[in-house]
Amino acid sequence: MTRRPPAILALEDGRIFRGESCGARAETTGEVVFNTAMTGYQEILSDPSYCGQIVTFTYPLLGNYGVNAEDWESDRLRAQGMVCREMCERPSSWRSQGRLEDLLEEKGVPAICGIDTRALTRHLRDRGVMRGCLSAVDTDEAALVDKARHSPSMVGLALADLVTCVEPWWWSETGPSETAPAGEAGRPLAVVMDFGVKYNILRRLHAEGFRVRVVPARTSAREVLALSPDGVVLSNGPGDPEPLDFAIATARELARAVPTLGICLGHQLLGLAFGARTRKLKFGHRGANHPVIDRRSGVVEVTSQNHGFTVDPDTIAAGEFDLTHWSANDGTLEGMVHRTLPVLSCQYHPEASPGPHDSRPWFHAFAGRVNGRREGAPITAPVAPAGARR
Repeated sequence: MTRRPPAILALEDGRIFRGESCGARAETTGEVVFNTAMTGYQEILSDPSYCGQIVTFTYPLLGNYGVNAEDWESDRLRAQGMVCREMCERPSSWRSQGRLEDLLEEKGVPAICGIDTRALTRHLRDRGVMRGCLSAVDTDEAALVDKARHSPSMVGLALADLVTCVEPWWWSETGPSETAPAGEAGRPLAVVMDFGVKYNILRRLHAEGFRVRVVPARTSAREVLALSPDGVVLSNGPGDPEPLDFAIATARELARAVPTLGICLGHQLLGLAFGARTRKLKFGHRGANHPVIDRRSGVVEVTSQNHGFTVDPDTIAAGEFDLTHWSANDGTLEGMVHRTLPVLSCQYHPEASPGPHDSRPWFHAFAGRVNGRREGAPITAPVAPAGARR
């Protein structure tokens, strides 16, 4: 077994975890969070929603099936750092094109293994997620704790500008494209506001028959509407939604003009656009195994989630939305559908990747709103999509 150099994870409350470096010989700070998924480490680490965070994996073994060119959810690794119990040195999978450890080193992302991730997870669960400093270059524990304490708090932190695209682009069968895919002129156009969009959202929209145009986060509602979209998607993304005044204003205008789907951060922006408030959760929802209940039908979806903030249902104007989906773990709001506008939003990740496919009907429901509007159908109180489990 390879002997790795030492690494330290220091939390702002003074808790220290000593282990081994299994990534870049570097140092980083960020909000230390935990993810309960058993697979999908490459998708998670490349998810832009993890910008500003050090991700702890509760599943003990990482890197066992390697990494490959197909499992990216953006164009780079987005997490600030990674924490795991054990890093596999020799992956075994027919899809593997390299080692996770080598990828982390190549992309400059520090990582630590060889620590008790159960103890760390329980600490974060009991005390709440907190800032941390992960270092493979400094062994001064007091200095690392001080760096953690002086790093930015996630509350009030606007991160969309760090992960959004610079110029608009198209999604094609083979991935990002500078030009519109040939032969798709007859498809309805979905414009995706990029606050940190995952590739699989774009794949699912394309599979539903859309032309998919991705635009930067600060694109105005006027500029979006000038594209004559048939529908708009407000994407996932990192950070606190409340400081994103520009995005809230854009969401408010677009939702009253065209069918709109909000996902994760996009769901929170829609809530804020309609006058609700958001609040930070103690340790958030991150994993691929979170149960969500549609209270109207009793149907349960097993879902993929990644969020640290939630829309406060008590602040939503009475009678405007049907509050349809709720977390079976802590009772927080997970989905809502507007009663008169073709607007729906989902706090979790219907595209999954990684995760189960229970929630894909959200994309079909959005396509139904778009097609109904194109065909001139009257707007009626819509029914939110249901999962597959009872």
